[in-house]
Amino acid sequence: MAEILKVVGKKETQVPIISWADDLDDGSIEQAINLASLPFAFKRVCLMADAHVGYGMPIGGVFAAEKHIIPNAVGVDIGCGVRAWCTNVELERFMPLRSKILKEIHRSIPTGFDWHRKPQADEIFYRAPKSPVLSRELSRARRQLGTLGGGNHFIEAQVDERGIVWLMVHSGSRNLGKQVATYYNEVAKEWCKKNFPSIPSSYQLACLHVDTDLGKEYIAAMQYCLDFARANREHMMKRMLAIWSEHFDDTPSPYIDVHHNYAAYERHFGTKLWVHRKGAVRAEGQVIVPGSMGTRSYICLGLENPESFYSCSHGVGRVLGRREAKRKISVKEVKRQLEVQDIELFKTKMRDVAEESPEAYKDIDKVMQNQNDLVKIQVALTPLGVIKG
Repeated sequence: MAEILKVVGKKETQVPIISWADDLDDGSIEQAINLASLPFAFKRVCLMADAHVGYGMPIGGVFAAEKHIIPNAVGVDIGCGVRAWCTNVELERFMPLRSKILKEIHRSIPTGFDWHRKPQADEIFYRAPKSPVLSRELSRARRQLGTLGGGNHFIEAQVDERGIVWLMVHSGSRNLGKQVATYYNEVAKEWCKKNFPSIPSSYQLACLHVDTDLGKEYIAAMQYCLDFARANREHMMKRMLAIWSEHFDDTPSPYIDVHHNYAAYERHFGTKLWVHRKGAVRAEGQVIVPGSMGTRSYICLGLENPESFYSCSHGVGRVLGRREAKRKISVKEVKRQLEVQDIELFKTKMRDVAEESPEAYKDIDKVMQNQNDLVKIQVALTPLGVIKG
């Protein structure tokens, strides 16, 4: 359940800060204060149960604004999200083929920094909006489409409580989204210097007015990255299902797809707002809350809680930075943990696998408990095998 943060020794903020996390780091609190101090902040700043420090705005944060949009409050991997579907294949039929199927998927989908050798075909490349950075990046994006990436991106085979296998993929807009985010953050910094000098540059929260040409240009580019990210997951799903169909005749159930780095124009509290969800999901209909590598994930029903602007967490949230995780956790220990749980791991380069160890993340079950007024658990999924970039 949410709690109002009592900010001590700080200037009075424009709006209150409400948190569903009970283990916030100092950096996240400081960033939330900066957000809540912006003159166009609306109603409250919300921190989800998985919130942790990000760049400018906490990951796991929700920020609503009137007539302004902040590239760093959307995030770098624009449109990053999760797609999951039930295969309708029983565990006992899958397990003898687990290694073979996951190995074939790993070989079929580029991971990490790898892209396709040849450009990929998709109608999305014929409807890009006018944007200098999109014009520059589209030729490379044609080879990025249908690739997983690295970091916390993954493909997993999982099993539900009935003993039925699910497949899940977590990925975003790849380098295209990163380049768009970086470009428009610089544009916003220059716009703020001239038009909004009252916002300290140290906040890393440069904004654009949505009615300006630059604001409209960023919104169009952001929306295109959302579409690209969804198409990216679609291409991977098609490759996975092609491999799957070579072994099973069962017809998979319709997929669920949610993204968690974006801004959307929505009505809340009787006002039309730009709701930024950075590492947060709109909790409406079915949503996916993935765990860390080796822990459970959940399919949930969003409860449309107005207190959070209809939002919930996008996952578990980090407690250790990537460098710290690699320093404290050995590759050998990560492998041992997965072996004990009978989870197969497929990863081309193992040296950074400790970054995604469960110890580097919060407890998924505690996160779910803390947001039980935001989502209702429908399906619990236990991992069987994971592909990492």
